[in-house]
Amino acid sequence: MSDRDPSQEGELRLGHWEGAVHARLERWEAESFGRRLWAKDHTVWSEEEVPELTDRLGWLKLPESMRTQAEDLTRFGQSVRADGIRDVVVLGMGGSSLAPEVFAHTYSSGSGSGYPALSVLDSTHPEAVRALISRLDPIRTLFVVSSKSGTTTEMLSFFHTFWQWCGEALASAAETGRRFVAITDPGTPLEALARERGFRAVFNAQEDVGGRYSALTPFGLVPAALIGADVRELLSRGSAMAEDCTAPAASNPGLRLGAALGELALAGRDKVTFFASSRIESFPDWIEQLVAESTGKVGRGIVPVVGERPASADAYGKDRVFVGLFLGDDPALESRLVALESAGHPTARFRLNDPADLGREMFRWEMATAAAGAVLGVNPFDQPDVQLAKELAKRAMQERSSGSPAGPSDEIQVSAAGLGGAIQGWLADAGAGTYLGLHAYIPSTPSTTETLREIQGKLRDRTRFATTLGFGPRFLHSTGQLHKGGPDTGRFLQIVDEPYPDLPVPETDYTYAELVRAQADGDRKALEQRGRKVIRVNLGSDRKNGLAKLREALRA
Repeated sequence: MSDRDPSQEGELRLGHWEGAVHARLERWEAESFGRRLWAKDHTVWSEEEVPELTDRLGWLKLPESMRTQAEDLTRFGQSVRADGIRDVVVLGMGGSSLAPEVFAHTYSSGSGSGYPALSVLDSTHPEAVRALISRLDPIRTLFVVSSKSGTTTEMLSFFHTFWQWCGEALASAAETGRRFVAITDPGTPLEALARERGFRAVFNAQEDVGGRYSALTPFGLVPAALIGADVRELLSRGSAMAEDCTAPAASNPGLRLGAALGELALAGRDKVTFFASSRIESFPDWIEQLVAESTGKVGRGIVPVVGERPASADAYGKDRVFVGLFLGDDPALESRLVALESAGHPTARFRLNDPADLGREMFRWEMATAAAGAVLGVNPFDQPDVQLAKELAKRAMQERSSGSPAGPSDEIQVSAAGLGGAIQGWLADAGAGTYLGLHAYIPSTPSTTETLREIQGKLRDRTRFATTLGFGPRFLHSTGQLHKGGPDTGRFLQIVDEPYPDLPVPETDYTYAELVRAQADGDRKALEQRGRKVIRVNLGSDRKNGLAKLREALRA
């Protein structure tokens, strides 16, 4: 076993739930759970041998196996910097975009190091796409087109847009091709497209690693290398944690956390609420997808709560567990957790000494999530309810193109007199353990996010329910599985607007406004088919004013 840094062991302060976690770990040790997991024995999750339990466990060996590629990735990043590239944009969703976003926010890219700045496009709202175009220089931008399947609608729409944009500014198709890189599984349509159009590089990811477990594959490491992150050190820290996770259950950091998450969820503490030091505040977004999509199915699951504004201990219900993620000293975060413990809430603390410790913590949470799935009796590697929303969105697109009205007839205009009553009806009869989800199919600008966070806080303070906020379609690839397949305790407020001007998607017959509305339609219909309580509010064409009216309705 590796020499452990005591500051990175993690602290679980579970109160009277400690006994159940200890019993689970003893049972796992008696059953050789850890050894069987490392041996990829599907029976730790299910007696039935299903594909995801046998062909999605490559993440276990990633920190070690990827080290052979670290030098090549580093050289690639250096070559892009030498070419004068100043911006790298990841065009992708979910597992293809969340780890790059964490690395972008945590590492100091584009700030005097000579490496480019990294951003992610994961919104199909036309305003978000236009805003990105307005600030980029095609001569100094590299686009990373990222999709495991190579068929993701959002990724292909983004690609067509920026391929045309670069082509109009650059001298030749060859020059345009050098502004693009692909990351995908071997043999996908994206790989074929990249080779046909002369992309600068194509990186193949491991087929036996699912998207949400892919942070330490090329999906995460290529963008990290492009901004000058030390890929070798990220993998080294991940490898150290992987070795620690071969220990007996009681001293195994991944299994200890997984047992705690699972047992707390069984006891009704299934709302895992994250607070993080400012430099790693995007890390919980990555954990959110991992936990939500892995555990939220067959009516069970763990609800990650990310970005909810802090409050006094009495603002929270008895369904919470709080996790603090520290980078360096953070007295304010420590004080917050101490106050929550004093009020009887279970807490956990994980401390990073520097950004490279993300490699360590990513592996810890992957192991813990897989183990928590065993406690809950779910397959942590499939996503059986995700496809439904995609199919319904596709149908909505087809209906719109044929002139049929695809949207629901009971959409509420934000200026309608009945808005307050509709919100009261949405909240009526909600019992303990409910969580409220805001689904915003609008751009995540700083001002929009600030207002929605305020609305989120007001809902939490009014109801004492856990509240979540997701921007569509991004969250469909992150928490959508949980909303539809997890516990039937969620109520959802969908927020849309009327985008103007619109933006056509080149090489297709649709626009971004049509796409984002179809995705909202598909999501809502999928939720309703699963029996979830959901209302939609349309902000109209004046989004700022519409959000102000929604905020006032909640205040009233």
